[in-house]
Amino acid sequence: MRSRFFLSIFQVKFVENIGVDRIDRILGGDIVYLLNRTYNMKKTDILGLRTVIYMVDDLKQAKEWYVKAFGTEPYFDEAFYVGFNIGGYELGLLPEEKFKEGKGEGAIAYWGVEDIDSVFKGMIDLGAEVHGKPTNVGGELMVASLIDPWGNMIGLIYNPAFKLSDS
Repeated sequence: MRSRFFLSIFQVKFVENIGVDRIDRILGGDIVYLLNRTYNMKKTDILGLRTVIYMVDDLKQAKEWYVKAFGTEPYFDEAFYVGFNIGGYELGLLPEEKFKEGKGEGAIAYWGVEDIDSVFKGMIDLGAEVHGKPTNVGGELMVASLIDPWGNMIGLIYNPAFKLSDS
């Protein structure tokens, strides 16, 4: 038999702010059971932020600047892409042939997913527009991008090789 908890408004806001998964680790399953019943919460297919890519017109110069700015060398360094591991998140530099001043697509945040095709289709079904269909960009790595109904860019990435650091 599960224990019954009564939560104050403060406690509910606290749970909403730090997340059900963290509460489960702190307080255990009883409170999560209650919250799931009360708020119909469930785990999501979205795993969290993984990669931010900046479009640059001079990859070599940008790489040098980011090495200095972030104090780390790239873990991936090729003529078509430079990737840094910044605290367990990827900062990528992607060359662009023609520099666009005031560009709205200069940075794309990619949200990690396990099944890119399913999440992509789900967002399309919710009214997002296709910006870039799911595409294999090497090995098992897949990326896609969409425009939400308000014009915001959403990036999706499946990257089984990139893991968050312990630090």
